Amino acid sequence: GNNVLHSIIEAASVMGFEVAVATPHGYDPDQAIVAMAAARGGEIDLVRAAKDAVAGADVVVTDTWVSMGQEGGAAKLKAMAPYQVTPALMTGADPAAVFLHCLPAHRGEEVVDAVMDGPQSAVWDEAENRLHAQKAVLLWCLGRI
Repeated sequence: GNNVLHSIIEAASVMGFEVAVATPHGYDPDQAIVAMAAARGGEIDLVRAAKDAVAGADVVVTDTWVSMGQEGGAAKLKAMAPYQVTPALMTGADPAAVFLHCLPAHRGEEVVDAVMDGPQSAVWDEAENRLHAQKAVLLWCLGRI
């Protein structure tokens, strides 16, 4: 969803890396967030073809296209279908590129099994790292750190 996308765009502005966002018309990221990132030095490229976004990429990230209970889900799934992360799409990225997804994933929608479970996937490491960060926040909240 857009929350993950907006977080990535904001991180680009702070950390100074380039983000290429591939999305169909009507599903663009919030322009205020893109403008803020650009003002801070982030490089945000909005493209319409998934292959253009992954060209030479070090990291390929996707998220669930339709959240539970979201209206217009069928139309969004149809619009997003050309953006599915497949092995063919991953061949356009850097050969050492990793695939990330914040989970839960809808296999067969935004990503296929061959990528999700493939050698370039770092999805489970990503999830494990998030778990450790969440445990640290809980310890902080409890006054243990």
